[in-house]
Amino acid sequence: MEYPEFFDRVEKITLYDPLAEFLGSFKDGIIEYGFTDIVKATGHGCVTVAGAYLATVYGLKALYKNGLPERGKIKVELPQAIDEGTQGVIASVITHITGATSNQGFKGLNGKFSRTNLMFFNTGIQSFARFTRIDNNKSVDVFYFPQKLVSPGNVLGKMLSISPSDKEFENYQNQWLEIVKTVLENPDKVIEVKEV
Repeated sequence: MEYPEFFDRVEKITLYDPLAEFLGSFKDGIIEYGFTDIVKATGHGCVTVAGAYLATVYGLKALYKNGLPERGKIKVELPQAIDEGTQGVIASVITHITGATSNQGFKGLNGKFSRTNLMFFNTGIQSFARFTRIDNNKSVDVFYFPQKLVSPGNVLGKMLSISPSDKEFENYQNQWLEIVKTVLENPDKVIEVKEV
């Protein structure tokens, strides 16, 4: 499987998953996710996927400080309806990392390990996403500003206007990847985290 090498340079996140520990899926329930895992899950890398990944990683780092975030114990609030704009893609990325789902996820075992009713849409928050720890009710808002560095619309428009077999297509594809790379390599410029 070949993919851009910069995917592997993006900061990874390690979490504790009590369900994975209980079922013996991962030793001690420790799971690591990287950007490559998210690209596999969504089937593509773009500014939205990059932003959702960075927002989740840096939001959880701020929320848990030096501790491990706990999958299934994180409430997620998103500003728009799931079928509005790119909200569904953002939700997919966040679900992949946190385990949080609205009503369609894992229902739990004997009252434990449920992942449902942890993700909420159309909440009216002003941020990109809000993460809340279930154990202590502390929250952070994460803001995402890709427009500070990139504007992918023009390149995407050119890619959509020609055939993938066109000799110019690879050039536009490389420009697209450079845009994604720019976002991923500059989280301090595009991500802002605030305690609520």
